[in-house]
Amino acid sequence: MTNPILDALSDRVLLWDGAMGTQIQAAELAASDFEYQGRILDGCNEILNLSRPDVIEAIHDSYFQAGADLVETNTFGNTSIVLEEYGVSELVYDLSLAAAQIAKRSADKFCDKFVVGGVGPGTKLLSLGHTTWDEVSRTYFDAWKGLLDGGADALLIETQQDMLVLKAALVAMHDARKATAREVPIFVQVTMEQTGTMLLGTEIGAALNFIECFPAVAAIGINCSTGP
Repeated sequence: MTNPILDALSDRVLLWDGAMGTQIQAAELAASDFEYQGRILDGCNEILNLSRPDVIEAIHDSYFQAGADLVETNTFGNTSIVLEEYGVSELVYDLSLAAAQIAKRSADKFCDKFVVGGVGPGTKLLSLGHTTWDEVSRTYFDAWKGLLDGGADALLIETQQDMLVLKAALVAMHDARKATAREVPIFVQVTMEQTGTMLLGTEIGAALNFIECFPAVAAIGINCSTGP
């Protein structure tokens, strides 16, 4: 695959940004900043992509100014499963699209900077029967398509605890890349507990063997919990 991010990685180390949530907290926003169509969705950081895009863009700017080569979109909780807690599950695509456009505007102010459209694990595990394959794959497809339509240079599925959720997310990535005709690279991050396995008992070797079955995956990492 020929891609600007992969080309850059073949030449040098690329630096990622830092956390989004702590920077939103540092902005000391009021409840009214989380207003959408007359409702206050306090705590739904993703709604800021629509209600306060200037705040999110300023956070991306600050990371680029500090030397980051890549920033992640403000979409960690952007699945219908998470957004349903705020009564806005229908906004997955719109929030992804807005988030990618915000990050892309920021990247375009600088030279050789990249946007990674990232989504987290959600709050329900497929392997434990909390949700269905159709629901997970459908909401991830909407999220990925919005990020790709908005201009994301790569996609990231992060903080994965359940291999079935990861599989659904990867299949949805394939479908979204095909639907948008954008063959961007894919990054995957799993989470390992202090037990040395993922939450549901998967060892890192098994996770790697599974992830490597998807040729579009360009990089594999570990995040959250006990860290690398």
